[in-house]
Amino acid sequence: MQGMEQVAFLWDKVLKPLGAVTDGSQFLEPDGLFPNHIPNPEDKAAMEAITQAVLNNKADLGIIFDTDVDRSAAVDSSGRELNRNRLIALMSAIVLEEHPGTTVVTDSVTSDGLTAFIEKKLGGKHHRFKRGYKNVIDEAIRLNSTGEESHLAMETSGHGALKENHWLDDGAYMMVKLLNKLAGARTLNPNIGSKVLTDLVEGLEEAAVTVEIRLKIDQNHADLKGGSFRDYGESILKHLESVISKDPNLNKAPKNHEGVRVSGYGGWFLLRLSLHDPVLPLNIEAQSKNDAMKLGLAVLAAASEFSALDTTALNKFLQQ
Repeated sequence: MQGMEQVAFLWDKVLKPLGAVTDGSQFLEPDGLFPNHIPNPEDKAAMEAITQAVLNNKADLGIIFDTDVDRSAAVDSSGRELNRNRLIALMSAIVLEEHPGTTVVTDSVTSDGLTAFIEKKLGGKHHRFKRGYKNVIDEAIRLNSTGEESHLAMETSGHGALKENHWLDDGAYMMVKLLNKLAGARTLNPNIGSKVLTDLVEGLEEAAVTVEIRLKIDQNHADLKGGSFRDYGESILKHLESVISKDPNLNKAPKNHEGVRVSGYGGWFLLRLSLHDPVLPLNIEAQSKNDAMKLGLAVLAAASEFSALDTTALNKFLQQ
């Protein structure tokens, strides 16, 4: 386990008194300079550190938080990362055991494989909404108010909230749910490791290629004609929709709450406008680099008419 003050509390006041073996935990001393790695469960160095600690100590599970413990991720006993779509799938499996048929609300960049996993394997409903953990939580609350039962709201960033926990954005509570599942399995088989958790996400289809490319809008470019970057970005999205509608290889998602999400070539892409910045993030998932490039080329063709949009990052991806 690694993190800061709240993590030290969980380690010293909760896990140890319950009999958990916490040998190998690291980075528990608060240090605002963050000398070990960026305090982010999505950071590659952070995940490598907790993964290595799990393997070195032959631990059943590794857990990692950000500084205020509202975001989390985990690592199983084999060193496999349980984050992003995998963590949502795992939490969905646990919640749907307790609340069959419930709706899981996620952010807009979750995978098609996660939708199939929640709906076809688990028998739940996947409601993909907007980026922003508050947006996801508020949408789950709204659904409940309309009579559609939802017990889990979660972002790929590691933010997550449960109805049973009053919709608090609480990474520690999420990890305790995993630990409860793990502890229950170990009472039946002390040598099971974290197999009970990895078994729960068996069947989750994961893309071979996953990429996010940020396309910046030059707010000083003459093509904006004095308008706002938001209006310019919306014009790009509207044009992309028009281009996609004429391409027989691509299909716009029938239900979509943010940006333009399109499936095709065995994968999908989402182009959306950043919540705060003059940026259009482009997410692409596909089963091969060739298919991912086809999706990227479709976006590039539509974006080429907008000279204030910097497509350098997309061009670089397509030329690799």
